[in-house]
Amino acid sequence: MVTRSSVRRTMLARRGALMTELLVALSIVIFTIFPLALAFLNEQKLCRAYYYRALALEIVDGETEVLAAGEWRAFESGVHAYQPLAPAATNLPPGRFELTVSDGTIRLAWQPGRADAGGRVVREVRVR
Repeated sequence: MVTRSSVRRTMLARRGALMTELLVALSIVIFTIFPLALAFLNEQKLCRAYYYRALALEIVDGETEVLAAGEWRAFESGVHAYQPLAPAATNLPPGRFELTVSDGTIRLAWQPGRADAGGRVVREVRVR
């Protein structure tokens, strides 16, 4: 009978050590892997915002060149909703293009509907 109780104590000690090792492993996962995963998610959002901004810059620059070449004459003075001809505009998040025609200048702007979509893009050109 004495032998059984010493074996039982040994088994309980091993189980306790195994449980402690499991808790240490879980704490390592929680304190290292989860923050890394969150950092990757934030980096992904930032890359998406940079993509949207670059795409909006390309579209606004191209459309501004077309407008400056003479297309601006088709619009009256004031602020107008503008529909770009670039097929890549379908890759942009919800937002709006605005064309402002005033005396001697045209301004084309893209305003995203969300704050995390790269920000506002504006180009202004003097025309005659």
